[in-house]
Formats: sequence, C-alpha cells, structure tokens
Amino acid sequence: MALFGIIPARYASTRFPGKPLARIKDKPMIQWVYERAKQSDLQKVVVATDDDRIRAAVLDFGGEAVMTSPDHASGTERCAEAAAKLNLSGNDIVVNIQGDEPFIQPDAINLLCSQFTQPQVQIATLCKQISPEEDPANPNMVKVVRSSSGKALYFSRSAIPYYRNDQIPPAYFKHIGIYAYRLHVLQQLVLLPVSSYEDAEKLEQLRWLENDYDIYVRPCSYETVAIDTPQDLVRAESMSNLL
Repeated sequence: MALFGIIPARYASTRFPGKPLARIKDKPMIQWVYERAKQSDLQKVVVATDDDRIRAAVLDFGGEAVMTSPDHASGTERCAEAAAKLNLSGNDIVVNIQGDEPFIQPDAINLLCSQFTQPQVQIATLCKQISPEEDPANPNMVKVVRSSSGKALYFSRSAIPYYRNDQIPPAYFKHIGIYAYRLHVLQQLVLLPVSSYEDAEKLEQLRWLENDYDIYVRPCSYETVAIDTPQDLVRAESMSNLL
C-alpha cells in the first residue's frame, strides 16, 4: 500500500477564474498547497489539471503535473483520471487535496492516511468540532454526524443534529474537505450516477453514502481556509504569517 497525493486544479472557476495561479506572498496558491502536501508522509504528490498555464506553473517550481480532461464535474473524477495515468495499484491510497487550501496541514494529511491501517476503511475524511464563535446554521459550512464506530451517518448544510432539549450543550462537527480512498474504490465511485440527497444538498459524498459506501470520519484539531473568491484571497494574505 502506497500513499499518493493528487491535487485537482482547474483554471475555469466561476467565482474566481485562474484561482490556482493567484499569488499569496511570493508564490502561486497551487505551489503553497503542493509544498505543504510534500511535507507529509505521502510518497508522491501530483497536480491534476486541465490547463497548460497551471501545468507550466507547477513545472516551473519543480512540481509534477498530469494533464486531465476539461470535462470532469468534480475533483474526484479528476483524481481518478490522474490515478489511472500514474498506474497505481488497486489497494494504493489516493488522497484528494483541494488546490485552493494553501494552509493545509501536513499532519492533517498524515492523520487522514493513518485510518487506512484498518483494512475495513475504504474512504476516509476529517471533521472538526465547531467553535462557539462559528454559526452551525451557515450553509457553506458542511456538518457531519458519525456513528459510534466513526462512520459518517450524514453530511448536511443544515445544523445537524437538531438539539430539541436545550439543556444539552450542543456539539456540532464541520467537515474538513479532504478525502482519501483506496484506488479500487475511487474507480467505483466515479461510475455512480448523481443521487437524490446529493442533488438536494449539492454534496458529492452523499452519493457514496446512498450507494452504501462507508466513509470513516476522524475528528481533528486542524483548521483549513479555502480560497473560493478574490475576497478570500485578501483574507489569506492577512494570514500569510501562518504559511
């Protein structure tokens, strides 16, 4: 079993075109993500892109890039194509690292991968308890509830669970959007049609749950900051001391 990190990165973002090449301090965002992923225990890290400009930027800073189709609907599909081009083995672990998270922690990647020491784990991700300052009703913050064995029961943009008894201190967990899969499972996931809950919430992972794939969710203390808009980039610049 080997650990491979794949960073899907496309140029044509609706809210922020060219986002992977946006500069934070003295580097393009994709370089920050790549270099932090390389500090983890992953044996190989590759950027999967559909744009020659992104590929050129990655090669320029000494990274590795794989060209993929511009027609993919998700980063999962892009990861699957890149994994096929890398000739991985069926039980190898593919870690899908979002290309817009320059603050990703190498230790978070390692924690994610550590779940695969258990043979029953086929898909894994992370979550973090929501702080009192955060609003669990925020639909942009995806929440997750887990079983006693750590499997995801449901992901939602709504605040789940609903605390009917106001004497119970609420404890909400937000999803940290980094995934890892055994390769043979990833190859199956991209063949599944869009499901009803996925269509309702616009959350791809619900497709997997609806098709009876277990997703193991490990709580962590790591925070991530996704860059979705130019305004987020300004905020990232103010946090650049963390890079």
